[in-house]
Amino acid sequence: MPARTRTRDNRLDIHLRPEELRETLRRDVRAGLTATPKTLPSKYFYDARGSALFVDITRLPEYYPTRAEAAILARHADEIAAVSGADWLVELGSGASEKTRRLLHALEAGAGLRGYVPFDVSAAALTEAMDALAQEFPGLEQHGVVGDFERHLPALPHPPRGGTRMVAFLGSTIGNLDPGERARFLDDLRGGLAAGDTLLLGTDLVKDTGRLVAAYDDAAGVTAEFNRNVLHVLRRELGADVDPADFEHVAVWNAADRWIEMRLRARRDLEVRVADLGLAVRFAAGEEVRTEISAKFGREQVRAELAAAGYTPLRQWTDPDGDFALTLARLDQA
Repeated sequence: MPARTRTRDNRLDIHLRPEELRETLRRDVRAGLTATPKTLPSKYFYDARGSALFVDITRLPEYYPTRAEAAILARHADEIAAVSGADWLVELGSGASEKTRRLLHALEAGAGLRGYVPFDVSAAALTEAMDALAQEFPGLEQHGVVGDFERHLPALPHPPRGGTRMVAFLGSTIGNLDPGERARFLDDLRGGLAAGDTLLLGTDLVKDTGRLVAAYDDAAGVTAEFNRNVLHVLRRELGADVDPADFEHVAVWNAADRWIEMRLRARRDLEVRVADLGLAVRFAAGEEVRTEISAKFGREQVRAELAAAGYTPLRQWTDPDGDFALTLARLDQA
């Protein structure tokens, strides 16, 4: 059973404790740095420093996804709320819950907003966001979940008294998963939903390669620092003797898989010792470790993947420039 705490009138289920996060980090780093080719999971970018750097990235002129998604929500939130018929909102990777305020207001103005379920790995971020929303939405029932969406989706709380949920998975975070991982994610999510619940999925769309690469390799070098931040995490959490300056940031378009790859390339021959793992990892000059994929989608591809996973696509919206899509799909049978 998860630990349960209460903050003001909010509930918080804790399925993932700090010691479990650390053990997962140890396991992922050992597996990734001993693989060929080497990899590190992108979720480890996001400590406090990395999260702040990502906020800076979203304000860069090259980085269009956040602005495009916000434009869709600004224009279509009321329609999204009406089509969903939901009175509960679930947000995966909620963080500060900033993007979904438009959806919360739209649901409140429509059929009525009864509850909100933010889902994130950080208990501190959830507590802060839920307390802030309690001031903005008096009477809103909130039930936060501290968990990893790769493991704890079936633990999503069911709303009381027959409520209907809309799950928001925004920011094209699903693009960080390869096709097999995306299929497993959608299947796991089904295990936590009921018939009639909907999924609002944000996806970045395929476009000019130059614009795609620039969004992940900005002129100011902010994304490069964000990419190298995973090495700072290894230094702090696992005692790695790595110097981030020994690695350069690389962003390339993989046309075969239709995704951007972010990599770190060793500037010289070197050995990285990870003290907490008792591991020594050699890098040849020019050798790369992949730190992120960011898949780009066609509009019909999104609908097809959702349908294959057992969801019925209902409606799809894009920004005026056609850079980004929000797709609403319903689960007809749990």
